[in-house]
Amino acid sequence: MHGKIVLCITGASGVLYGYRLLQVLTSMSFEIDLVVSSSGWVVLKQELDITKGDLLKEFPQVNFISEKDISSPIASGSRLVRYKGVVIAPCSMSTLAHIANGTNQNLIHRVGEVALKERVPILLLLREAPYSLVHLENMLKVARAGAVVMPASPGFYHKPKEMQELIDFVVGKALDCLRIEHGLYKRWKESDGVDT
Repeated sequence: MHGKIVLCITGASGVLYGYRLLQVLTSMSFEIDLVVSSSGWVVLKQELDITKGDLLKEFPQVNFISEKDISSPIASGSRLVRYKGVVIAPCSMSTLAHIANGTNQNLIHRVGEVALKERVPILLLLREAPYSLVHLENMLKVARAGAVVMPASPGFYHKPKEMQELIDFVVGKALDCLRIEHGLYKRWKESDGVDT
């Protein structure tokens, strides 16, 4: 194993980012604790036609945790400090607001709060547009508290031809934030595998 990561999927559009992260991280042998919100399951079905049963079958090695399980070990700072990081992808504006203001209605909110107080790397992959002043203020709050705020904004300098390349660019940038080596996208002025 390369370490432990908490991956959370909320009800924002763009659940394919969380799904792709799950594919990539499990292929790299990371130990994943997965928390999907009730809205996240709805959007997984709507956008990808994936059910909980489908994920359980595809990823038997993943530790699935209910968003209602506040007694989960990852709700404790003494346990979460052993993790490489927390990724919320996609992160809904409601989840952002809860984490920014220290309020908890589910395990995802609690994990976000604990990650901030314990200085565990946390990445919030936002998929919303445009941003209101409330959204921006909440982003500033969590950024000041130590979170990485990342909009799902793919680059185009690598001249993508397929949607998968755009998805992998965003997922690759998320992995970069956790300092996880990967080959999901071509880096700036990179040719033939040589980084210049």
